[in-house]
Amino acid sequence: MFVDDYEWLRDRDDPRTLAYLEAENTYTAAQTAHLAELRETIYTEIKTRTQETDLSVPSRTGSYWYYRRTAEGQQYPIVCRCPASSADDWTPPDLRPGQAVDGEQVLLDCNALAAGHDFFALGAFSVSLDERLLAYSTDLTGAERYRVQVKSLSTGDLLPDSIDNTLHGVTWSTDGSYLFYSTVNEAWRPNKIWRHALGSDGSTDVLVHEETDERFWTSVTRTTSDRFLLISSGSKVTSEHRLLDAADPTGEFRVVVPRANGVEYDVDHAVVDGEDCLVVLHNRDAVNFTLGIAPVTMTSLAELRAVIAPSDTVRLSDVSVSASTLAVNLREGGLPQVRTFALTGDGIGGGTNIGFDEPMFDASATGFSDWREPFVRLAYSSWLTPATVVDYDPRTGERHVRKQQPVLGGYDPADYVQTREWVTARDGARVPISIVHHAQVAPRSNSPLLVYGYGSYETSIDPYLSIARLSLLDRGIVFVLAHVRGGGEMGRRWYEEGKLLQKKNTFTDFIDTAEHLLRTGWTSPDRMVALGGSAGGLLMGAVANAAPDLFAGIVAQVPFVDALTSILDPSLPLTVIEWDEWGDPLHDPETYAYIKSYTPYENVEAKAYPAIYSLTSIHDTRVLYVEPAKWTAKLRATATGDRPILLKCEMSAGHGGMSGRYDAWRETADYHAWIIDTCGAPQKPRWREDLITSG
Repeated sequence: MFVDDYEWLRDRDDPRTLAYLEAENTYTAAQTAHLAELRETIYTEIKTRTQETDLSVPSRTGSYWYYRRTAEGQQYPIVCRCPASSADDWTPPDLRPGQAVDGEQVLLDCNALAAGHDFFALGAFSVSLDERLLAYSTDLTGAERYRVQVKSLSTGDLLPDSIDNTLHGVTWSTDGSYLFYSTVNEAWRPNKIWRHALGSDGSTDVLVHEETDERFWTSVTRTTSDRFLLISSGSKVTSEHRLLDAADPTGEFRVVVPRANGVEYDVDHAVVDGEDCLVVLHNRDAVNFTLGIAPVTMTSLAELRAVIAPSDTVRLSDVSVSASTLAVNLREGGLPQVRTFALTGDGIGGGTNIGFDEPMFDASATGFSDWREPFVRLAYSSWLTPATVVDYDPRTGERHVRKQQPVLGGYDPADYVQTREWVTARDGARVPISIVHHAQVAPRSNSPLLVYGYGSYETSIDPYLSIARLSLLDRGIVFVLAHVRGGGEMGRRWYEEGKLLQKKNTFTDFIDTAEHLLRTGWTSPDRMVALGGSAGGLLMGAVANAAPDLFAGIVAQVPFVDALTSILDPSLPLTVIEWDEWGDPLHDPETYAYIKSYTPYENVEAKAYPAIYSLTSIHDTRVLYVEPAKWTAKLRATATGDRPILLKCEMSAGHGGMSGRYDAWRETADYHAWIIDTCGAPQKPRWREDLITSG
């Protein structure tokens, strides 16, 4: 029997709970008071390296270019548009920070919308096809419950339409008469799709689809071609889609292919040889997915004609479609790739992979913002290359670099090194790890080291340059990312070997990575800190129990550490949906015993733990604050030794932490200072002291 002494903390409305969380914050502030100067220094470094007044690369939709700009001193972006010069104008305007833009129209100033609120998030942002109306949604608490409003873009006035408690997206009908949106049930599962007639009272909205299977979520979108409305329903392992001509918004959606357990598929619309077709990505008899096309009237996957055959080594991730091009994101050898196909008058041309020079990188086609778009827009980055926007012309192979994220303060990629190693796990699996460090740090020289892991939901953590991470690298800290099983880096099987009754592979892969780093001289136990968040926070908790002697400290962000309690309760947000990921301990004794054997909270023991810094948010609906609150309380009461066990709870944020960019930088500086202190790195940069004063 397990006695839970801290379950009373679950009642967020109990004054005792709020007092307890405030007391934890006070205790953490006192325990980290000596880091105040370091926190401010790191915040200054992040701010100094960031171009605060900036613009995104414009994307064209209809007759306008849409973009966001930020201004120094403002927390949130300003969303704008400017007119395209002609129907054939597909080269984005060259916008410069701080300079006026011809014809600019401010659509939303998120700073004005956030005024007077501690938290702000913009959810939906959808312009009607006639370009006269904007439907957008906002969350002012972090609970991810959004209010939809409609704005006239000619007058700037808000229409009477207002819809509360929606989830993220909103989709217009072709004629702009209707809005489609989704709502969630008490368990935070998006289960209903509604149709709202513009100008009507929200109480008269029509329920278009209700997803009654508790394992499934549902959403609504429009194809890039604007030809069809699409309702998607999916669990972790099964999907189903419904299609409707967007010109007939009050019509009946039809099921494309009925759901079959274990079969996932995605659909989009294409025109091939002048005929409407559906492009379908699916995993029937294809563990890494396969791509095909069929008539728009298809009702079975058997009707598909293959475009990309199944492969044991190439994982197809997603596909986007324009009038002239298919762009497919895929993974091979642990790295992302992009393959394009021409939609010609003779069908679909042969596929071509876009080549990239760096040995480790992230590259993806980001989707077409307009059906007529001739370019494939790519997002590219590496551990050393800042986020880069490239328009690739599939007709000629030309690449047009539209923008690279500025990194101020004299950043030079030659000052840093990226490399990859392979760790042999205890069962023989080869686990890739990415290693990044300053060029002045000799490999395997017992350096302070931060190792990060996630390993769930088939999420791939691919190379990206982080401005904030540079503050760690400049202090001689080696950064390592362990691409453990449960993630998607090595294909679908890599994911399946780290879920359900194989979940412990995620934990042992991370431990084996840490032992490899120690054995090969990269670091030592008193110099290594581990970091993970959400499901990666579960990883942190499991590792803390199983191998506490490997680490000086562990940072657990919004950690899923009371896993068994949460997965046993179908009334909690996302629980039933999550059974396909973790198993159903409520009805399966084997699953119950397996999760019980690793869930961090119930496996805390009287032994010496590393220093723990746990971060959570009071309004988090994905991983409730009560999990890390209970976990840190039990650790503090049970663990031997004198290493600090700390909890910090943001009282006005959600799962993603603080919403404003300056607040988010301070939040990052806070735990980065703790990491630097815990792993024994110098408090001042070893090679970039000029950054401290240049801000």
